[in-house]
Amino acid sequence: MTPQRGGVTAAPTTTPTAGTGAVAREDRLEALADAALRFRAQAPVITAWGRRLGQVLGSGGRLLACGNGGSAAEAQHLTAELVGRYEDERPPLAAIPLHGDSSTVTAIGNDYGAADAFARQVRAHGRPGDVLICLSTSGRSPNVIAAARIARRLGLTAWAITGPGPNPLIEACDDAIAVDAHSTSTVQEIHLAAIHLLCGVIDQSLGAPDDRR
Repeated sequence: MTPQRGGVTAAPTTTPTAGTGAVAREDRLEALADAALRFRAQAPVITAWGRRLGQVLGSGGRLLACGNGGSAAEAQHLTAELVGRYEDERPPLAAIPLHGDSSTVTAIGNDYGAADAFARQVRAHGRPGDVLICLSTSGRSPNVIAAARIARRLGLTAWAITGPGPNPLIEACDDAIAVDAHSTSTVQEIHLAAIHLLCGVIDQSLGAPDDRR
């Protein structure tokens, strides 16, 4: 009999079966595995980028990286691996996450608008020959696209790490790694793998480990 509350028949409650969550987790893992297998086709691009960045950073050039939200976290993960270290000891490399200075980002947003938050920093920090990596799962973030456009105008190389193409960010950059996945979280997970692979190639291209601490 359905229980009553204050004379009103209560709607029966339903409890998700234990298997429902397990199926959802299995589906997510399968989606990630499928996306990773498709992503293997991007390995030559990552190798080329890593070798180029090894040359740029090894000769005193600079990497700038930008993104919003989860992509900002990925951008900062990349720069942390380079200023610190990835797996082997080596000299620190010049890499700046453009969202990392909150005072600068908010000042630019207040004075010039959010769409200029990264582009103005590219103008300040970027030099011809430097590289800008733009991360966006959608490929439609106006401030990231603006940064890519100004970077190319100033003589920097702009690369996109993004979700499925085509999208405006890919069009704004010199080259792109596009992750073929429907879920934003899966795209971000593959982006992290791309960052680690890229750091590995950079380290290899720079040669012997550095013993200095």
